[in-house]
Amino acid sequence: MTDFAVWAPQREKVQVLVDGSPYPMRRDSSGWWRAAVLDAGTGSAYAFLLDDEPDPLPDPRSCWQPGGVHAASRLYDQDAHPWSDAAWTGRHLPGSVLYECHIGTFTPEGTFDAAVEKLDHLVRLGVDIVEVLPVNAVDGPRNWGYDGVGWYAVTENYGGPDAFKRFVDACHVRGLGVCLDVVYNHLGPSGAYLDRFGPYFAGSNIWGPTVNLDGPHSEVVRRFIIDNALMWLRDFHVDALRLDAVHALRDTRARHVLEQLAVEVEALSAHVGRPLSLIAESDLNDPKLVTAREGGGYGLTAQWCDDIHHSLHTVLTGESQGYYADFAAADLAGLAHVFTRAFLHEGTWSSFRQRNHGAPVDTRRVPGHRFLAYLQNHDQIGNRATGDRLTHTLSPGLLACGAALVLCSPFTPMLFMGEEWGARTPWQFFSYFPDENLRTAVREGRFAEFAEHGWGDVDVPDPNAESTFLDSKLDWDEPSSEPHATLLRMHTELIALRKRFPELSDPWLDDVEVDVSEGTQDRTVVLHRGRLRLICNLGASEVTLELGQHIQRILLASEPVEALDDAITMGPERFAVVLVG
Repeated sequence: MTDFAVWAPQREKVQVLVDGSPYPMRRDSSGWWRAAVLDAGTGSAYAFLLDDEPDPLPDPRSCWQPGGVHAASRLYDQDAHPWSDAAWTGRHLPGSVLYECHIGTFTPEGTFDAAVEKLDHLVRLGVDIVEVLPVNAVDGPRNWGYDGVGWYAVTENYGGPDAFKRFVDACHVRGLGVCLDVVYNHLGPSGAYLDRFGPYFAGSNIWGPTVNLDGPHSEVVRRFIIDNALMWLRDFHVDALRLDAVHALRDTRARHVLEQLAVEVEALSAHVGRPLSLIAESDLNDPKLVTAREGGGYGLTAQWCDDIHHSLHTVLTGESQGYYADFAAADLAGLAHVFTRAFLHEGTWSSFRQRNHGAPVDTRRVPGHRFLAYLQNHDQIGNRATGDRLTHTLSPGLLACGAALVLCSPFTPMLFMGEEWGARTPWQFFSYFPDENLRTAVREGRFAEFAEHGWGDVDVPDPNAESTFLDSKLDWDEPSSEPHATLLRMHTELIALRKRFPELSDPWLDDVEVDVSEGTQDRTVVLHRGRLRLICNLGASEVTLELGQHIQRILLASEPVEALDDAITMGPERFAVVLVG
């Protein structure tokens, strides 16, 4: 016997259709409809008939949609998977190195099982946590994942829920944690049936319909989000969640849904006996997100920090369009500020927004590991008109310098798939909806967005074309050839160095010093990390720098350098990590 339940508080009649047979459901006082069906079991197809509407709808909480987001749901047994990670004790975010990947383009096959075959590469690289772009059910055969509508179901495009569990299990066996990207700020444009069941929606944002977090009936909607987060962490053994664009969550209640989520995840962590992390993506520059609840914050574990990315990007590339303008103007001095404060905008003027933006970080209470630092990520590559990586702009020398700055920083470092070897394959915006009108809207909307950001003269790939998706897949033959092999070795040695010397993972920003020089003849950065110095020559000329302390040893250099007592001489576009004292 299986108990079926669905929340539909404004409906007069609800039936559950199980393997083609309808069964009446009874409503309770809170708007939940329930029925017990004797012959239903794992694999049974079921859907809901609302009032006298002719079309059955899939379960909003369906965990399995093998026929797609419009088809009937299937009963799924969360306890059936034979887990082999009983000895897994989890991964703390502090001290970890993250690796962001999109399952569909990570391998030629684009499946969870194929991704398992590449996990040993990540272990050799020194990665601690694999961050997977959204895997929930989406309409169509390919997508970034942010157009999901079946929040509880794993897309069949990658192999479905059992395959995802095999992937997580395989990661844990190898000592890798798993962070899953989840999207609660909107739903995709095709297959979002939540509003047919009840008042789930509360307007829309630039991406799609938003959920009702603070209006009438919002209690059940909030539980819809929180129960989903707990499911991934509990039933799929995921170790962390990356919360997409939390600034788009509209919640005016006294306890924000993010704080409520943090409280319940902390309770689950205590129960399962392993650390569980919540990582926000936020455009607010608000340290309250990652301030402990004891200090008046929401208590999230960490947040992505775009200010670090923007500062690094402008320093290395010289780009200054759009939101890069303030960072380009600040140049190396801005980089020094960001490496000691996390944010460039701390309640200061943002020319891009035409207003003051952000709030100061209390560096005595908020450690650097609560901010993720990255040279590239899916957004910062994929939202460029042609999806070009830094490999298409920077020399191998500057790529290595950028990697050194990220991996020697006081923040939690993250790499984007293929970055470790300087992949030449682009990562473009792609999707494919079966509805032709939606495909046209996506194409026209994307082209208009790129034109608005100054990409009008660029030949933008059609997001609906299969070639756009295929071109974005990693080329796993690259790492064995130059200059890719050298870049891969540099990343591997930098991560090993970070794990060898505690100074490099020390998160306290007050202990970080940054010296910069941006004259006509030199362009250098010296990052002080305890007894270690990272020296980057970003300019085009040889430089000699006096460090003021005796150089004991050169720990790592991207190209040969010369050290004599307290001075180091290095050629253009190279870095060195030295031990002083």
